[in-house]
Amino acid sequence: MPIILRMKLVFSIILFFSAVCIFSAPLEGGYVLAPRDSASAAERERAYIEARHRVIEASKKYEGTPYAYGAMSASGTDCSGFICLSFRDAIGVSLPRSASGLYSWVERIPLERAQPGDLLFFRTDSTRNITHVGLYLGSRRFIHAASAGATTGVIYSSLDEAYYANAYAGAGRAFPEASSNAAFENFEANASASSRAGAGNRTTAPAVKPPQTAKPGASSSAGSGRLLLGAAIAPTWNGFIKGGNIVRGFASQLCLSAETYSLGSRMVFGLEVRPEYDGALGVFRLPITLSWGPSEKFKIFAGPVFSFGDASLLIEDTEHRYSGGTSWLGTIGITAAPFIIETSAGEFAPYLEAAWQSYFRDNSGADPAADFSAGFRFSTGLRWTIQVNKR
Repeated sequence: MPIILRMKLVFSIILFFSAVCIFSAPLEGGYVLAPRDSASAAERERAYIEARHRVIEASKKYEGTPYAYGAMSASGTDCSGFICLSFRDAIGVSLPRSASGLYSWVERIPLERAQPGDLLFFRTDSTRNITHVGLYLGSRRFIHAASAGATTGVIYSSLDEAYYANAYAGAGRAFPEASSNAAFENFEANASASSRAGAGNRTTAPAVKPPQTAKPGASSSAGSGRLLLGAAIAPTWNGFIKGGNIVRGFASQLCLSAETYSLGSRMVFGLEVRPEYDGALGVFRLPITLSWGPSEKFKIFAGPVFSFGDASLLIEDTEHRYSGGTSWLGTIGITAAPFIIETSAGEFAPYLEAAWQSYFRDNSGADPAADFSAGFRFSTGLRWTIQVNKR
């Protein structure tokens, strides 16, 4: 097999396995109670429900533990530390140590799809950052480590309390969704009783209208997801061109994305305009792409490209000329953001991007490294995103 075809094959394999890994739920595997790869669908669901039950049982033993900022033990814990303790004790995994880190880690879901063992997130100050997290128990109840109010420490609370209704920011899933809620009925009943018992000890903020639960068949802002507007800039790196500059150009993008749950699981679809300059090839490119992924952290994109300029690479005094940059499928690639930082000015995410460009060699003599460099783009940069619609 020619070297250039092998390089394309390797790139395709990397693309496939990256998609498989990042499409998985955060705790679909990799812990002691995780189902075997050969397990049936029913066996996998039983394993995930058992793991959820164990996390909830582990959380209950910390009820009454004092709140202590930055701590994570039975003698004192903060809100994210309490979540980390519950998951560690139950299934032996280590989770992100902050509320904002957990918010970036989970698969975000609408409240009506939250199940016991999922996480609830809150914005409790004027920064609008994610500052608090609790473990969902069903029936709008949750257990968490509260830092303020008449009762602090690990307590039971409800989203029907005005303070938490006002501060609520969203829900997130750590385990794959169970197909039925029947297995959680006992936990929801216990959570309801515990929450009512402790409700009289909680001092809440002035009455605020709680978030509304969507009626059957009706749409809701949570079910429809978010509408996002973003911009990004990234240098493009030189990986295979001998004697070339480290930076070979830049890649940018303007993106409009829509988050939806209408197809069952969470998906994010986007339309991007991607102005690019490739100094090594001497061309300006204008891709217009469609993207799809399970979250803002990972997307696959593809689309037509308009290429301006005569594409050529000068390597060791030999000019390699290329054609075909303008094409209806001029680019295909992946974007991956390992984490997202939420601020009052929007979400910021460092990201990496790998793409294949539709250039073809015109010279009679082949140079695999040059030919691969003409077709392959790798860049790392920073993306800024704001939410257009408000919940």
